[in-house]
Amino acid sequence: MIEDVKSLLGGAEHVHQIIGKKWVSLIIHVLNDGPKRFSELNTMIPDLSKRMLNERLKELEEYGLLIRVVIPDRPVRTEYSLTAKGQELGEALGHVEAWALKWL
Repeated sequence: MIEDVKSLLGGAEHVHQIIGKKWVSLIIHVLNDGPKRFSELNTMIPDLSKRMLNERLKELEEYGLLIRVVIPDRPVRTEYSLTAKGQELGEALGHVEAWALKWL
């Protein structure tokens, strides 16, 4: 029983480490509407620096929450979209957003 609680708390701690980082939930929120190019994300979240956006996108890709697709057009384009795992997290964050609108 105690091991189950430790396991549950470990998972909860890990998810809070991911979504607790500044800009992560907003990036996921924006990508919930579909794939976006780096420049689109940068425009949609104007207070987020390019350096920080790049860092967060790499982290989210490492966590398996988004995929980066390079499109070999001229010029080369890069699109980011949520994986199934990222979409499910986006849905969960949507419930948090709804709660915030109601209570905050």
